[in-house]
Amino acid sequence: MSDDPDKKGRALELVLNAWDQALAEGAEPEIIASVAIYAALADMVDRYGSEAVAEFCASLPQRARNGEFTL
Repeated sequence: MSDDPDKKGRALELVLNAWDQALAEGAEPEIIASVAIYAALADMVDRYGSEAVAEFCASLPQRARNGEFTL
């Protein structure tokens, strides 16, 4: 997985643009969030396997508490 900050920044920009488009078309934020998480996890399981993804998900509560997902 690439840790290139430029690539991550561009990817985040694209995802946020898609999010805004979905909102503009009437999708509810909770539904967008749910399907975005589903899509991300499904892709990660395909690439890295379910055990690696389960371990990644186990780290999410502390990362959220640490403010890592605050824009």
